[in-house]
Amino acid sequence: MTAQRRVIASVFDVAPDGHLHLTADEVHERAVAMLPEISRATVYNTLGELVDAGELLAVQTGGRVTRYDPNVAGIHHHLVCTNCHAIFDVPAQAVPLPEIPVDFTVESAEVIFRGRCSNCS
Repeated sequence: MTAQRRVIASVFDVAPDGHLHLTADEVHERAVAMLPEISRATVYNTLGELVDAGELLAVQTGGRVTRYDPNVAGIHHHLVCTNCHAIFDVPAQAVPLPEIPVDFTVESAEVIFRGRCSNCS
């Protein structure tokens, strides 16, 4: 593991609740604080590698910005605050699956709920 990859992975370890949903630019900003010479391209490439390796999830909540989620332990959905754009995990068990036709196999599902978090209400 390179120093750059170690720093990028450690960015996700410092979350107060253990789960951050950071953009690549936010990861770069935090990584530069630990390793000033790290480039934006290295951050983008490493995030892609971590997603490919199953160590991060790439989360699209609408718009053009991808957020990266280190919670890969279980299937979950997301709550997105429409005011501050904070993202919170929701266990998949809290969202029942719709009735699925017999001839269709669900391989994955992404549910995003939008609203206001308690800080913005």
